Amino acid sequence: MAIDLVIFDCDGVLVDSEPITTRLLIDHARRLGLELDVEDALLRWKGGRLADVVAEIEERLGRSVPETFALDFRAELVVRMAEEVQAVPGILDVLDQLTYPACVASNGPRAKMNASLGATGMLERFEGRIFSAYEVGTFKPEPGLFLHAAEALGALPSRCVVIEDSVGGVTAGIAAGMAVYAYATDEHGEAMADAGATLFHAMAELPALLGSHAAS
Repeated sequence: MAIDLVIFDCDGVLVDSEPITTRLLIDHARRLGLELDVEDALLRWKGGRLADVVAEIEERLGRSVPETFALDFRAELVVRMAEEVQAVPGILDVLDQLTYPACVASNGPRAKMNASLGATGMLERFEGRIFSAYEVGTFKPEPGLFLHAAEALGALPSRCVVIEDSVGGVTAGIAAGMAVYAYATDEHGEAMADAGATLFHAMAELPALLGSHAAS
C-alpha cells in the first residue's frame, strides 16, 4: 500500500518535551500549594490537553487556579523548550531517511511546537506542514486533527500513517482510518496496542516498518 503521508505527533515523538512540560506544570501547581508526583503525572497527562490538566489540578486543590495560570505556564514553557528540549533519540536519522511526504499534527499550540522544533533543528523540515489542534478546533482522541492534515495535504486517510506515543493519539489515528505506529517507551505500550497500534521501541526501527507497510 503506497503511503501518501506520514503524520508525526510532536511531543514524545519528535521532541523529548513531555518531562519538561510535566515538571513545569508540577512547579506551577506547587506554587499554589499542591504537591504532585512526577512519574504519576507523566503517565496521567501524556498527550493530554492543558485544559484537562488544569481541571484536574483545580479538583485536587478544591478551588480554581488564578485566571492567568494557563497563560503564565505557556509563556514559561516556550522559554523552557527553546532552552532545554532535545530531539527524541534517533528521530533525525529517521527524517533523513524518510522518502514519504510528512507533517506534524499535535494537540499542542503552535508557539510551543515552533519553540521545540526550532530548538532541535526540525522546524524548517516541516515548514508549512505543522497542524495544531488549537487552530483546527478539534483535539485527539477525536480524529479531526489528523483528517484535517490529510485533507490539507491532499492525502487519502487510508494511505496515511500516524506516528504516535499516547493512547489518545492512537485512538485518533485509528478513528481517522489511518495506520498507526506507536513509539512505546513506557507503561502505555500495552494500552496503545489494545487501541490498534503497531508498537516499536526504538526510532531506528521506523524506516523498515514504513517500508514494510508501503510494500504490503
